[in-house]
Amino acid sequence: MSAKEESAGATALPRGTALLREPLLNKGTAFNAAERDAFGLRGLLPPRINSQADQVRRVLENFRRKPTDLDKYINLAALHDRNETLFYRVVVDNPDEMMPIIYTPTVGLACQQFGHIFQRPRGLFVSIEDLGRVESVLRNWPHRDVAMIVVTDGERILGLGDQGADGMGIPVGKLSLYTACAGVHPRQCLPVVLDVGTNNAALLEDPLYIGLPQHRVRGEAYDALLDEFIAATQVVFPGVVVQFEDFANQNAFRLLQKWRDRICTFNDDIQGTAAVALAGIVSALRISGGRLGEQRLLFLGAGEAATGIADLAVTAMVAEGLTPAAARARCWLFDSRGLVHDGRSDLVEHKRPYAHPHAPVTVFADAVRALRPTAIIGVAASAGAFTEEVVREMSAINKRPIVFALSNPTSKAECTAEQAYRWSSGQALFASGSPFGPVTLDGRRFVPRQGNNSYIFPGVGLGAITTRARRVTDEMFMAAVRALCAQVTPEDLAQGSLFPPLAQVREVSAHIAAAVAQVVFDQGLAGVPRPADLLVHVRSQMYEPSYADYTQGRA
Repeated sequence: MSAKEESAGATALPRGTALLREPLLNKGTAFNAAERDAFGLRGLLPPRINSQADQVRRVLENFRRKPTDLDKYINLAALHDRNETLFYRVVVDNPDEMMPIIYTPTVGLACQQFGHIFQRPRGLFVSIEDLGRVESVLRNWPHRDVAMIVVTDGERILGLGDQGADGMGIPVGKLSLYTACAGVHPRQCLPVVLDVGTNNAALLEDPLYIGLPQHRVRGEAYDALLDEFIAATQVVFPGVVVQFEDFANQNAFRLLQKWRDRICTFNDDIQGTAAVALAGIVSALRISGGRLGEQRLLFLGAGEAATGIADLAVTAMVAEGLTPAAARARCWLFDSRGLVHDGRSDLVEHKRPYAHPHAPVTVFADAVRALRPTAIIGVAASAGAFTEEVVREMSAINKRPIVFALSNPTSKAECTAEQAYRWSSGQALFASGSPFGPVTLDGRRFVPRQGNNSYIFPGVGLGAITTRARRVTDEMFMAAVRALCAQVTPEDLAQGSLFPPLAQVREVSAHIAAAVAQVVFDQGLAGVPRPADLLVHVRSQMYEPSYADYTQGRA
């Protein structure tokens, strides 16, 4: 919804304190004189009228006084709850400063403390106790034009594990990025937690835990809740995009497979992570040379992220001319029990395509020596696993080793940027899941950038929403990879940056959305007529966090 649509018809707006308490409409001290008269705000606000720019300065001044990142998170959450337009103006104008607070890495700590910092509910909590009445719960949401749902059951929050209902911080943060990075209107965004209990003993003993104080429900009851929830979303919000987020491996793969050909859905942990990682590898190859099909990828981890990246890399290698079997043979997994190989009898289904003939290896550095990979990709939340021995071994094998420490939050990173550059004598092509600052080594300045899903999923979601796509396909994620790579400049590569700056993320998302839209129309999956210029169309649909004049009906 545009600002003009939102502001049309002064009589449709609440008055007085009700208007000040509606975060989608509240402008605080920026209400002008005519609005104060029209909506009964005289005396309820200080007499001086501030511009939005004045308000941003006040927000930043107070934000920067906060002593810890968690305090900053709480400060921004409070702003989000009282004035969404101002919140998004602050985030959009200061992405490098704000995104690490509203999402990774700080959102992980916020989830761990969620029950203790809880102030005001945001999103919907659908619990196992709502089985049989989920549709009525969804109808309690005040908006009917919801276009994007991010849903989690809280079992695998980042690299932190089971956070139960406290995992609500993830869909809230993810949807904030949809708006900030891709201009999806906040009114169209719905965060959801499916509370089926938690097996986190500390939460079960915490009197301030906000979820059901019971162990997780599994089996038929769990599946019944998921089925009822998905069905209800399509009734209450027809055509809504449903993004699965931070489900444990045992559910993530099967839920994606069950629903991906029936509704418009994707799993960002599997598909979004895959796309951003593959884009980073392609950018790295612009520096090191060589084709993707010539690379050997070794993943530390064998869950959603690792197999998702491997699957997409295989798709890209096949497009280069390799057979599927030859492409899979270039991808190796290393899990908690060691190298995944065909002699192991303990492998779950998603690991088996990457179980190749090899002797057992239980030490990651030994796997590097044995397999001689060109890239190591950390997605197991195993802090410090890329040791000096590992990085130096990679540097001995490769002139320009690819080292991706993608686990987050920062406390779970496989190595830091400084370690990767120092241990490789400045030769590593590095990306990370959490932010690291520039590194100076031997007079050379490196600017590492996050291989963060925020480069991918907002644009994919925007492309699906603006076309009313009926499905999200693998080809759309490949289009997103190509569009992201096209935004990485030679100047970026010269300083070791494999991704564009976050300051350009809205432009990046627009190009990704247009590329996704192209595939949607080409595959006959669109629910709207094809516009003449997809990029122009996408940009026209992007929300801009500027105040409307409620008395004039103009932005």
